Amino acid sequence: MNQGKTSTLRWFLYLLENYGLLLGFIFLCLFLSIASPHFFTLENILNVGRQISITAIVAFGMTFVITAAQIDLSVGSVIALTGVTAAAFMRQENYLPGLWFAAILAIGFLIGVLHGFFVAKQKIPAFLLTLATMGILRGIGFIYTQGRPIYIKSESFRALGRGFIGPIPTPIILMLVIWFICYFIFTQTKFGKYVSVVGENQEVARVSGINVDKTLIYVFILQGILAAIGGIIMASRLGTGSPQVGQGEELDVISAVILGGTNLYGGEGRMFGTLLGAMIIGTLLNGMTLLNVSPYIQMVIRGLVILGAVWMNMYRYRVKR
Repeated sequence: MNQGKTSTLRWFLYLLENYGLLLGFIFLCLFLSIASPHFFTLENILNVGRQISITAIVAFGMTFVITAAQIDLSVGSVIALTGVTAAAFMRQENYLPGLWFAAILAIGFLIGVLHGFFVAKQKIPAFLLTLATMGILRGIGFIYTQGRPIYIKSESFRALGRGFIGPIPTPIILMLVIWFICYFIFTQTKFGKYVSVVGENQEVARVSGINVDKTLIYVFILQGILAAIGGIIMASRLGTGSPQVGQGEELDVISAVILGGTNLYGGEGRMFGTLLGAMIIGTLLNGMTLLNVSPYIQMVIRGLVILGAVWMNMYRYRVKR
């Protein structure tokens, strides 16, 4: 009898793991289509895609981080700081597009190196380290701007966040291209496999000949670069660089990753699941706005989604063990 219950539970868990998220997304879309006539329109669908692009791009990097059994709470502050930096470059009369883009990515790169060094070499817990840099990086943005937004006049730069490539918004194209690159790295390269092994057990990884420290540093570098790209898109979409943007973004990013099926304890990640998780969160927020749900109630629902995602993640982990 117990064996039968266990088999049924594992079968249910298999369905939940492989198809539950997709089915949940389909049911959510069906419900919102019935509840609001404005939901299932091309304009709104493209708007949802544009809105989730930043969260998804940063979440792709967070998938590597969490799979390696780490965390990065500073991504919202990186978005703010790089957005401010982008706006500052736009104020220059003879700025070179390639130069400012490389400089902003370099900021994300250096932040990633900093995080990776202190986590891998100095053994500082990533949670505490990135909690500290979350305040430091945003504070630097406030010091530079004195708390005031920097307005961007360049129409070519604004087109990055507001423009279209054919009928599809540019941020959606960028999101899908970056997802494909991250998916390939995660599933088809040695580095992607190393990340999973390191997240599962660092000692086993070392015995297997994997350079754990280098892997962790590379993971945080990738996260920093993707957060910097998110900052560029955010500044372009808003038309300003502000140290106040991106607050709470880390919650949506982590929620998308965990909701997508990446193991909170490390060792197992799902890049497609992360994309789907970001789509669910964006669709839910969009639907609540269309239904005129109070912002305060939206905060509660977002918190419940995070709690539910974490609980389901931990439940799957316990059953597997």
